[in-house]
Amino acid sequence: MEVFSIDPVSGRMYVTRPMDREERASYHLRAHAVDMNGNKVENPIDLYIYVIDMNDNRPEFINQVYNGSVDEGSKPGTYVMTVTANDADDSTTANGMVRYRIVTQTPQSPSQNMFTINSETGDIVTVAAGLDREKVQQYTVIVQATDMEGNLNYGLSNTATAIITVTDVNDNPPEFTASTYSGEVPENRVEVVVANLTVMDRDQPHSPNWNAVYRIISGDPSGHFTIRTDPVTNEGMVTVVKAVDYEMNRAFMLTVMVSNQAPLASGIQMSFQSTAGVTISVTDINEAPYFPTNHKLIRLEEGVPTGTALTTFSAVDPDRFMQQAVRYSKLSDPANWLNINATNGQITTAAVLDRESVYIKNNVYEATFLAADNGIPPASGTGTLQIYLIDINDNAPELLPKEAQICEKPNLNVINITAADADIDPNVGPFVFELPSVPSAVRKNWTITRLNGDYAQLSLRIMYLEAGMYDVPIVVTDSGNPPLYNTSIIKVKVCPCDENGDCTTIGAVAAAGLGTGAIIAILICIIILLSKCCTR
Repeated sequence: MEVFSIDPVSGRMYVTRPMDREERASYHLRAHAVDMNGNKVENPIDLYIYVIDMNDNRPEFINQVYNGSVDEGSKPGTYVMTVTANDADDSTTANGMVRYRIVTQTPQSPSQNMFTINSETGDIVTVAAGLDREKVQQYTVIVQATDMEGNLNYGLSNTATAIITVTDVNDNPPEFTASTYSGEVPENRVEVVVANLTVMDRDQPHSPNWNAVYRIISGDPSGHFTIRTDPVTNEGMVTVVKAVDYEMNRAFMLTVMVSNQAPLASGIQMSFQSTAGVTISVTDINEAPYFPTNHKLIRLEEGVPTGTALTTFSAVDPDRFMQQAVRYSKLSDPANWLNINATNGQITTAAVLDRESVYIKNNVYEATFLAADNGIPPASGTGTLQIYLIDINDNAPELLPKEAQICEKPNLNVINITAADADIDPNVGPFVFELPSVPSAVRKNWTITRLNGDYAQLSLRIMYLEAGMYDVPIVVTDSGNPPLYNTSIIKVKVCPCDENGDCTTIGAVAAAGLGTGAIIAILICIIILLSKCCTR
């Protein structure tokens, strides 16, 4: 639809519908005059039409609700937030010139005019002191925007809401709700909460301005306690982290201080109620007796007689203030060699201690004893006694091997022998190997040659010895002080041998104790039996 029309006779121009400057502010037209026949009589001219603004648009806020914040305790003139309204009318005229003002403030505490607004920019700032989050946490401010440069009589207006939150600063130090606290803890216990310290803090809960930090400033030089903060209640939990001993300290007098995670705001001082005293009583419990020397090692020679007092293995009862008796008993005595006096802990032998026993490991015998008091309930502790046994020469040497084989003729082979002794140096080798003088046939038939301190060789002395089994006694003596000897019997099988020095089959039978005649008779019987079988 055309916006303009022109009278063809008079040349008057008209608008065909209402015009809206905010839709289009100007038009550029071209017009020319023609005669009755429609011929141009002059050159075209340019027409510029400008739409004059009327105040037909209210200011419109960008947001209907604005959110801002300001720290409590802020000084007058502190910037808070900016609100903005736009007017579609011509901004170069009063129609589009917007001005701002605060209509209402809720609540009106501590003053009805806590804030002001820059009429041209919309900046909201504090105008009065006294912002206190603990009293007023939030303000609702109604802001009005009016055009016509704020003329309320002619201008058009609109409103928006500014919500101003007062943010917390640490302007309230934490304060104990009591000047003294008390608690109780059994000795030797750790990770036990012995007292709960309560504080009051008016700052924002569960913020660094509210979260409490506790510390012990005196009364605990050894560091037995710490104070942990309950994240929910903000209470201080006095906790034992290092066991206390009733016999050393029956009570502790602590001085504790509380502060916040965040430092106090400038100009705020700590309160005298930020310190308190905590009295912790230690209760006595029945502690187990203990052996001061555990493991206890003693040294003695093996073989001491039964009933010998070895040592006193006594325990100490930590409960000095309890009248208690300690009694002793055996807990482990593998060989059952020891007794302990139930009253004083004296250890005596119940049998002869033998270093060569299977119960000895690396020359040490180990037994465990129990010390129990008569407290309620009773308590007990264990102690280990280690007995290092010094070797004595109480074992005669034994000859090895026990059985051997040799050819009936000398110089074909010999028997190598050695000795074994259950004792240890110096009660073992070098050994002395000898043939006894009785019976005389031993030295007549046999000879022994010592190779070194541990080995010797047994061989035939005569040119021929009939095949058979012979018991050859040999005396072997150790180097102990005094030395011990033993006569050992070697069962020697003397047999006919082949050229390699090995026993022949017949020789082995002969060595088993049969003579040559008996062997021939057995062979004849075998041949007869075989011939009869073949005849059949």
